[in-house]
Amino acid sequence: VSCSVPDSPRVRHVSVASVSRPVTLPAVASLIRSPCLGPGVPGQPCAIHLCLDVSFSPAELKRGISQDWTSSPKLDRYKIARQLTEKAIKEKKIFSIYGHYPVIRATLRRKGWVEKKFHFLPRVIPNVDDDNAGVTGKENQEAALETTDDIHDVMSRLVKNEVPYFLWTIKRDVVDYHSLSCDQMLNHYGKTASFTTKIGLCVSMRSLPWYVHADPDSFFPRCYGLCSESEKQEFLDDFRRTAASSILKWVVGHQSHRGGQPGGRAEACDPGPSSRKASQSADSRLTGLSEQLVDTACKVCQAYLGQLEHRDIDVPEDAGKGLTEDEWKDLTEQYYSLIHGDAFISSSRNHFSQCQALLNKITSVNPQTEIDGLRNIWIIKPAAKSRGRDIVCMNRVEEILELVAADHLSAKDNKWVVQKYIETPLLIYGTKFDIRQWFLVTDWNPLTIWFYKESYLRFSTQRFSLESLDSAIHLCNNSIQRHLKNDKDRSPLLPYHNMWTSTRFREYLQKRGRGAVWVGVIYPAMKRAVANTMRAAQDRVEPRKNSFELYGADFVLGRDFQPWLIEINSSPTMHASTPVTAQLCAQVQEDTIKVVLDRRADRSCDIGNFELLWRQPAVELPPFHGSDLCVEGVSVRRARKQMPPISSVNFPSSLLDIQPLKVSCPSAMPSPPLGAPTTVPQQDPRLREARKARSATTPSVGKVKLPTCNFQHVDSRAPKTGPTNAESDRPSDPKIPNEPALPPALPSVKTAEGLTLLQILSPLCDVSFDPLWYLWM
Repeated sequence: VSCSVPDSPRVRHVSVASVSRPVTLPAVASLIRSPCLGPGVPGQPCAIHLCLDVSFSPAELKRGISQDWTSSPKLDRYKIARQLTEKAIKEKKIFSIYGHYPVIRATLRRKGWVEKKFHFLPRVIPNVDDDNAGVTGKENQEAALETTDDIHDVMSRLVKNEVPYFLWTIKRDVVDYHSLSCDQMLNHYGKTASFTTKIGLCVSMRSLPWYVHADPDSFFPRCYGLCSESEKQEFLDDFRRTAASSILKWVVGHQSHRGGQPGGRAEACDPGPSSRKASQSADSRLTGLSEQLVDTACKVCQAYLGQLEHRDIDVPEDAGKGLTEDEWKDLTEQYYSLIHGDAFISSSRNHFSQCQALLNKITSVNPQTEIDGLRNIWIIKPAAKSRGRDIVCMNRVEEILELVAADHLSAKDNKWVVQKYIETPLLIYGTKFDIRQWFLVTDWNPLTIWFYKESYLRFSTQRFSLESLDSAIHLCNNSIQRHLKNDKDRSPLLPYHNMWTSTRFREYLQKRGRGAVWVGVIYPAMKRAVANTMRAAQDRVEPRKNSFELYGADFVLGRDFQPWLIEINSSPTMHASTPVTAQLCAQVQEDTIKVVLDRRADRSCDIGNFELLWRQPAVELPPFHGSDLCVEGVSVRRARKQMPPISSVNFPSSLLDIQPLKVSCPSAMPSPPLGAPTTVPQQDPRLREARKARSATTPSVGKVKLPTCNFQHVDSRAPKTGPTNAESDRPSDPKIPNEPALPPALPSVKTAEGLTLLQILSPLCDVSFDPLWYLWM
């Protein structure tokens, strides 16, 4: 008899011939051993056919395998748990999880890992269905106590004093990051705020050209941090330039809408309701604006082009002055009236060609001209918040500056980021969406990035419109949209849960004849944006070995299918809030474990839907970090006056034992005895005249080159000769103080030509040297 049943389930029914009654696995074994069942002679072997109908009640689903364990002896239960635990400890397979990550927990357990829980107290299991809605608190407590008898809880208690070698937390601050050993893995890096916060990403994109040959304006909407007055002024200048270019777009779009020019830019520059109102108001009920507004806007755009082409470098400051503050205010107010449909320009056709030419030039140098639209909408975000909290859209500059300058905000919270809103997004059935794309970083030096092949789309619950700046229309965050109801006017072809997989999106594109756009445009551009962003932020991240982190990047597609990076999130949500996230979030977590754990043992193992995006050669860390610079070196000293070299000198041992004497210059003369009158020694006139004569025939010190002299040492025991020339030249005047007598060894040091060392040195300087001091040096 053979049958296959799951590990330790409770068998509800066992059908043997005509016998059908609830039994357990031991009862099945007793039935199999019984010789009286089934047809045949008692005591004879017979064929028994078992039909196992396994079913579970909701309570048993909660308790899992704990009920079957309770029916087994406790000794066997702890024995098996201890064996599994000892094996995991030996292989360093102890992990800890902080947060709601059931997929990570189940995946690691299947691989033989044992969990060390942060808390060992029994947990109250929430109800998973409505059948047990009336369960009392006592029954919940009993269920929790039964859960503690689960084999995994037993194993967790056995490893409560062990070191976890794999930590998965929702935040890095949950554990002491710097106290971890080198063999402990953590799913976070330190100092990632340079790209995981809105203000950090804004600053990193500005420094991108220093690291990568790429233009951040080609994939990241321009952004300003409104934390300083200089940043506010830059944003104000940008808003004014965008308003001027929007006036030009209105002129071109208005004429194209009226059919003044065939083709034109009607599709790229939507004239909007304001232009349609102007074209339909034949009775001129709207306020008419003068042509000077267009001339002023053209002047601003021409100055902007001059700045981009660096033509303003050699222009004098007086000639380069732009509009005054009053002129800017007047232009801004007229722009508001024009774009919002309260005014129109009656003779705009006269400026069509000029506006069209300027827009073409601006588009060639500014890749964000298309996404700017007409309404000059900006999105204001708190610098360090996520999930769409406190994000608003505005199109009036004075309201934006007033918001960020509110006095009721603290200094910590008064950090705002303003980013240009994409006014021309790609729509699906008239609804806006964004893309959540995962990528994994397993090392920062060398930088190693893994890109996930699958992603998902998040739809808005409302139809897209620029007439309203409601966040429900323009923000696709699931944390915002899940609290709203789908608009009745929205297309029924959109999913009720407001999510698509990227596979479903590719099918949508394929049906519309744009199937090659995903592989040819969208997917490669998202990969380039992620790689460039990580390379720009690499120097600011703390590169801990044996760590990794999964990130979630948000993209919005333009009308030309170009993806625009909006933000990058650390610890992206993994909750199964919809059928799409239930599938993809579980899949990406399992594939992450494959990359960070399985691939360490087998480089050719299956890594799921991850693909290697970027791996740079290893780079040695610089000796400094950031702006902590210092200068090291030694002070410059005046070089000593070099003396001509004297070669082939043999010194006797008795000469080396002589103590050195100081140079006999006036600054180094020995001090006279205390109380003695200080007298200035006078030089003998005959000696001074002899030195002058020698100086006249001797070249300067810097150019003198003495011949090689071979010194010979005369034994000190040899009979003393008469006085040398130097001794004979000593003055005999008693008024001149006597210099210290030379040691007896000095007369014995002679050159091959019979000259003493003092005779050689005396014409080279203005002071008399002690020869022994020179030889000692």
